[in-house]
Amino acid sequence: MTSTIFNAPSTVPAIKGLDCKNYVGLKPNVNNFRFNCVKTRPVKVCPTRVLIVRASEQQDGRMKKLGLTDAEWEAAVVAGNVPEAPPVPPKPAAPAGTPVVPSLPLSRRPRRNRKSPAMRASFQETNISPANFVYPLFIHEGAEDTPIGAMPGCYRLGWRHGLVEEVTKARDVGVNSIVLFPKVPDGLKSPTGDEAYNDNGLVPRAIRLLKDKYPDLVIYTDVALDPYSSDGHDGIVREDGVIMNDETVHQLCKQAVSQARAGADVVSPSDMMDGRVGAIRAALDAEGFQHVSIMSYTAKYASSFYGPFREALDSNPRFGDKKTYQMNPANYREALIEASADESEGADILLVKPGLPYLDIIRLLRDKSALPIAAYQVSGEYSMIKAGGVLKMIDEERVMMESLMCLRRAGADIILTYFALQAARCLCGEKR
Repeated sequence: MTSTIFNAPSTVPAIKGLDCKNYVGLKPNVNNFRFNCVKTRPVKVCPTRVLIVRASEQQDGRMKKLGLTDAEWEAAVVAGNVPEAPPVPPKPAAPAGTPVVPSLPLSRRPRRNRKSPAMRASFQETNISPANFVYPLFIHEGAEDTPIGAMPGCYRLGWRHGLVEEVTKARDVGVNSIVLFPKVPDGLKSPTGDEAYNDNGLVPRAIRLLKDKYPDLVIYTDVALDPYSSDGHDGIVREDGVIMNDETVHQLCKQAVSQARAGADVVSPSDMMDGRVGAIRAALDAEGFQHVSIMSYTAKYASSFYGPFREALDSNPRFGDKKTYQMNPANYREALIEASADESEGADILLVKPGLPYLDIIRLLRDKSALPIAAYQVSGEYSMIKAGGVLKMIDEERVMMESLMCLRRAGADIILTYFALQAARCLCGEKR
């Protein structure tokens, strides 16, 4: 049997009483080599001793541990010779003046499961990750990224460069889903919003560009006429101010098909017209887009939290409000009616908008439907947290993460949030 001998200079100044049989400073490797110590004479050229190790190719017995065997240790403990261990730490003293009271007769103390970071992490019921975020991005025809005054940190991105750069940043921290919102030139707006289904319009061009660079990127789109309407409403406006339902749905179907043709993964009707989910599903299927999903804005409330968003898209209504088609913020049961209709018409995802002020609606839909639930943390929610952070009234990062966790806890599977990039960086451990 051949053996290999390794000569290694020892960094230990002196080794006294080295017992080869009990030496445990070396461990066998994965090939079951056995390391044997052999005696050697000091080497004159080196002031330190040399440890020569022979590695045999066969394992002919377990290596003995230094000191007593396991049986000898057990016998010593049985005989009362218990080895020393660190002492029991003293009980921390209460501050002076603390009343002395008998312990409460509690069989259950929930604080026991919260007493350390490790235990709190073990029992955490809700978790959040970058995969839960959908990043809303504003785009425009210009080359420069234009800041949005009411939404600090958000921009109208140039679709050729700024958009791609922002998507790249998001993907780097695990956010691989976006939703696009266009700022359309006024010259292309019309009462019927025909630009919404222009196959060479801003949104289809941006989709094709992103899919060419990142084929696995999940792209959501907004299906509504307000960015394209000269009236600023989500539908066609009759001369007496009435929003026309069925005629609007006809336009929305063409818009959804155009977006699917460009490569959209999920089309998202946010208009709140009656029957639009079923009509869009039929239109998509008729054009061969059975694989394209529909995320319905199921419970979209006529909220005051949308102001900064409308500034970003320059899409404020020219007159009136949107209360005849968006939901009354006072209503709870009405969300069930909308959810039932959307689910029966073929929606794949149900969305609640806004998010944090409507946690009860998110939980209602979560309990009543097996479909994925989305929540939209809207521009007003984002801007309030940003403003509070700038004024040092709150810790922006902590409030941001808590608000997102609350949406998850209420039952949201995905969250549309302008904090997506910032929150993902926080989750990945990057500094602000």
